[in-house]
Amino acid sequence: MALYRRGPIWWMRFNYQGRQIRRSTDATDRKLAEQIYFKVRGLVAEGKWLDRPSVPQRQVKDLLERYLRDYSAPNKAAGTHRRDQSLAAHLLRAFGDVPLDQLRPARLADYKASRRAQGVAPKTLNDELGLLGHAYKLAEREWEWATDNPVLKIAKEKVRNLIERWLTPEEEQRLLAVSPPWLQEIIVFALHTGMRRGEILTLHWSHVDLARRTLTILEQKNGARDTLPVNETAMEILQTRAAARTSNAAFVFVNGVDHQRNARNLLRAFYPAMRKAGITRFRFHDLRHTFATRLIQAGVDVYTVQKLGRWKTISMVLRYAHHQPESLRGGGEVLDRLRRESSTRLAQSVAVSNGGMA
Repeated sequence: MALYRRGPIWWMRFNYQGRQIRRSTDATDRKLAEQIYFKVRGLVAEGKWLDRPSVPQRQVKDLLERYLRDYSAPNKAAGTHRRDQSLAAHLLRAFGDVPLDQLRPARLADYKASRRAQGVAPKTLNDELGLLGHAYKLAEREWEWATDNPVLKIAKEKVRNLIERWLTPEEEQRLLAVSPPWLQEIIVFALHTGMRRGEILTLHWSHVDLARRTLTILEQKNGARDTLPVNETAMEILQTRAAARTSNAAFVFVNGVDHQRNARNLLRAFYPAMRKAGITRFRFHDLRHTFATRLIQAGVDVYTVQKLGRWKTISMVLRYAHHQPESLRGGGEVLDRLRRESSTRLAQSVAVSNGGMA
């Protein structure tokens, strides 16, 4: 039988009109390749087989370029698309020239080991391989570019979901003390709403209801709309911004010329302030973590925290369940109260019984 392998793919060889033809079966399984081979031989014998030119071998770079162009750009938020571009850049350097059908799990395992040695965080590595796996999924199911997804055979890195960094009250005071007034407003607003950086900077006055003390958030990830209550601290900031607002200002947090504040400029002010305050290992997004952690430590139920922070699942909120000893003390003291109540009821019951006997 004229079947042979090139890498993991089975190819077939047969004669057609006096010429030797070589074609890929696009199959990695020998039995499937045999079925394809015999079908082609039958078509040749019946004169129904057409000698089509071979399709050019596509490479991983072709896959990732199409993924970024045709899927990521039109379907994801701008920030997420930029993140995809960054993830894809690492993959392109490692696998760009590799044919799609020749990227094997062993090579992906070597990539994981190499990225680990570079100090890449487990979540980042999972995100990189997750993007590649999603691209292969589209290539297999929709684009008909691949017949196998090698990423499915690779185990994910173990990620510690417990968020261990949040801002203490002392750190908050130090940070606010060295921040310019406009940055102070944004930091405090983030701490009291749990809103993401992009949500704060794109907050439009049309989404704020000062009378009802609510604001509407247009979810960046899924396009949903959420209307949430605003506490007194956040409300004071909104009222201050409203009093200073000019007719040209469409966004709540604007610069000196009423333009929307830029995320890059925000971080250019935030991280120097962090250094001046002596605070390390803390990102702007950790203000959102702080929001959730403080609520949970104060005894707010997890369901309420989930709704206020707009997390999809309860398990996502549980990552913020850092408990200090004093925040747990009330739970243990419930048992003391139950014991005292039980002892009192028992004493009353004994007293009643003794009185009845008399």
